[in-house]
Amino acid sequence: MRIISVANQKGGVGKTTTAINLGAALAMRGERVLVIDLDPQGNASTGLGISRDTRAKTVYDLLLSDASANDLARKTDVENLEIIPATMDLSSADAELMSTARRVVHLRNALRLRPADYDYVLIDCPPSLSLLTINSLVASDSVLVPLQAEFFALEGLSQLLLTVREVRETANPDLRVEGIVLTMFDRRNNLCVQVEEDARSNLGELVFETKIPRNVRLSEAPSYAMPVLNYDPTSRGAIAYRALATELRERHAQDKVTEHV
Repeated sequence: MRIISVANQKGGVGKTTTAINLGAALAMRGERVLVIDLDPQGNASTGLGISRDTRAKTVYDLLLSDASANDLARKTDVENLEIIPATMDLSSADAELMSTARRVVHLRNALRLRPADYDYVLIDCPPSLSLLTINSLVASDSVLVPLQAEFFALEGLSQLLLTVREVRETANPDLRVEGIVLTMFDRRNNLCVQVEEDARSNLGELVFETKIPRNVRLSEAPSYAMPVLNYDPTSRGAIAYRALATELRERHAQDKVTEHV
């Protein structure tokens, strides 16, 4: 089971869109995927068809009770894709976790000590470097960073990478950066092209070859409570997320080869 935090402390960069659609793309390739909605806004839950009035059991219970991921996971309309939903109750979890011993390991314990039967777990983190996000990083094998192609993108990224380094030094030495995926990309925009050049110059192979374009279908799909891969499988957004899933799996396959050399 590979646990990946989808994280960026900046909001509006396509983080939830990436968690939903990358999860769906992996599931459609036969991987068993769990999305954990760790954002109190609960947008990933809504985007995968879990209505707010049916979220009796949520990720709050995963963090602060003995419930397991298997107990809490909800099926979606995408085969092989499940989600643990979130509600605004999660907004109080930061304060409650702060008062507990070993407050940064609750999610790791929930996922590692009571393991679930998935190939991938994608954690949609809140848009902040809160205790919820730290719990996610401590629980994860890696962090995937959606990076909007805009002027201040790399400046915000540096703070997240510092946090990753601190988590690696203090609580999760195996945490690595899975990669940076450029989102809301418009090749006709010179600034987008410049941001891509800067990102590849500074971060090299960490930047995925796949870029997620600005796409109306990507914006429309959540209002129909489905991934864009279901809403419009032929759209540029759907094609891009299928390509990202392929690239991610190829990286993992290469990792396995390297481990055995």
